[in-house]
Amino acid sequence: MSTPSTTALPDGGLRSPGAGLITLDPVHTALLRGLDDLLTGLAARLSAPEVLGPPLLSVEGLARLDFFRNFPHLGVSAGRFDADALDGLAAGETPGELGLRPTGHLLPSATCYGLLLSLEGRDVGEDGLRLSATGRCFRNETHYDGLRRLWGFHVREVLYLGTKQGAVEHLEQGAEFIRQAAASLGLELSRAVADDPFYDKGGSRAKLMALDPVKHEFSAPDGTAIASVNRHRNFFGERLDIRAGSEGPAYSACVAFGVERWVHAMILTHGSPEQALGRLREARLRGVDG
Repeated sequence: MSTPSTTALPDGGLRSPGAGLITLDPVHTALLRGLDDLLTGLAARLSAPEVLGPPLLSVEGLARLDFFRNFPHLGVSAGRFDADALDGLAAGETPGELGLRPTGHLLPSATCYGLLLSLEGRDVGEDGLRLSATGRCFRNETHYDGLRRLWGFHVREVLYLGTKQGAVEHLEQGAEFIRQAAASLGLELSRAVADDPFYDKGGSRAKLMALDPVKHEFSAPDGTAIASVNRHRNFFGERLDIRAGSEGPAYSACVAFGVERWVHAMILTHGSPEQALGRLREARLRGVDG
């Protein structure tokens, strides 16, 4: 099997067909794929099998997880054209002038939502359950900024459900892996409590996070958050009736990596996509612990 080319496109760089939308050239694509492969090392370390989440999430399911109470501004809805618009489309009418009908589904804004919803009513046992997945995620934003802030992007997550202590250990191991991965790639990251984009900053969830932070972010020198460790308590376990044996509602936690943002951080640190790709290849030869 031949090795895919990583030669830059003739006019070079990233191609943007619209705000928040980017087509990666071969070099950037190789960097993104290689970084995602390296970041799956956490999944291997924690024996978290790879799964593939659903491409759409039900509005009803997200409502039960308080998504719309907390992030109504981020949701990207999936629609279909009304039946009476089909003749117009076939005749060449402008799609933007024809009616769309809601489907009752949103595009995912985070990888873990689909995985959690698929586990509703399950008992993961006291030994717990770990899963790993990369998903294409979508969020409406007030502005977009290259690879730092996109309308659609990839998020690698390693999810845990089980006991309270198991969730703590999952996040500790995840944070250590982030530090090791960053060191192997030559990245300097800072850790801080996250400031999530809650719609109502004075709402109960935002206030609770301020009093008891459940999310910490790891950021590049320019302030771009490229990874996070997230403690869900037993919120999803209670809402979705996911149990951990005799422990009751499962506690959950996830470690998340914004893959395009890792690409951004690598180029920021190493100066060019080609140099960043070279450093990534060296890191993969050595291994994260090298």
